[in-house]
Amino acid sequence: MGEVRETAVLVTGGSGFVGSHLVRRLLERGYRVHTTVRSVTNTAKVRPLLEMRQAFPDRLALFEADLLREGSFDTAMAGCRVVFHVASPFFMPEKIKDGRRDMVDPALLGTRNVLASLERTPTVERLVFTSTVGAIFGDYADVLAMDDQVLSEKYVNTTSTVENNPYHYAKTVAEQTAWEAEAAQDRWRMVSVNPGLILGPSLTPASESGSLFLLRELFQGYFFYGAPDFSFTTVDVRDVAEAHIAAAENADAKGRYIVAAPTMTSFHEMARIIRSRHPRDLRLPRTALPHWPVRLLGPAFGLTQDYIRKHLGIRFRVDNSRSVRELGLSYRPIEETVLDHYEAWRQR
Repeated sequence: MGEVRETAVLVTGGSGFVGSHLVRRLLERGYRVHTTVRSVTNTAKVRPLLEMRQAFPDRLALFEADLLREGSFDTAMAGCRVVFHVASPFFMPEKIKDGRRDMVDPALLGTRNVLASLERTPTVERLVFTSTVGAIFGDYADVLAMDDQVLSEKYVNTTSTVENNPYHYAKTVAEQTAWEAEAAQDRWRMVSVNPGLILGPSLTPASESGSLFLLRELFQGYFFYGAPDFSFTTVDVRDVAEAHIAAAENADAKGRYIVAAPTMTSFHEMARIIRSRHPRDLRLPRTALPHWPVRLLGPAFGLTQDYIRKHLGIRFRVDNSRSVRELGLSYRPIEETVLDHYEAWRQR
């Protein structure tokens, strides 16, 4: 373990999928950590944090904070040098009843509240903001219009709206709001981490996180008759935690960093990886579906024709070279990530 770093850092959303991994890595690296959770009394959600607090005595402090309540991060942020703003709602599209209320308000107001606390907290020097590749593009079809059809940091999502893909829209406006706040002052600097679909083992109980839902449908056998030709930009949750820490520790880190593997992974490839280790799991598809049944049956599964047109069969390359060159990231192989994700899911 490194030397104990005396200045504290704040992780918002410490009981979440990414937040809990980040808190643990920071503690292992010798930091004093403050973290916020929505409710300290929700024992199932905070148990992993309480266990970390026991394992690292006097180094982890838990605070209650609500993204929608003004001033709610002030106490937790007091005395911190770095703020990792990880907390943000993430639901699968079918879970969203009202895009503005469920996604945009919490993401945007939550970011504004964290920024307002930053303004009131003179010790903060750096904000590491958890964004997403969804703040770079709205639909896969957008990437096909980029230079060489490669996803890179210089683009901003302009196609998502509150009605169409509210999650990507919410993350885009939240990230842009934070950049505007950074530009308006010169005490603190911001770095944005833009991960792909985050997979891997979860430290916290059954998460509402959309990434876990998506694969659950694969694991539960929804696609046993064949995998639809959808691919994902993927990254391991442990690599995302490392990226956040590197973004905080590297004085030269600036701007946005795509944190994702250079090639996308399809449902079919994920199933193949899992079957190589669990050959008897009959719920996993053995074949890839042709496009026509997906176009025909997709709407019955909640996929609009518009979504299918802009995603089915589309693959692109991802330029993650900034994260490798400037943050020093080395990415875990997708096989390890998918298998660990699956094992964690089975243990539940």
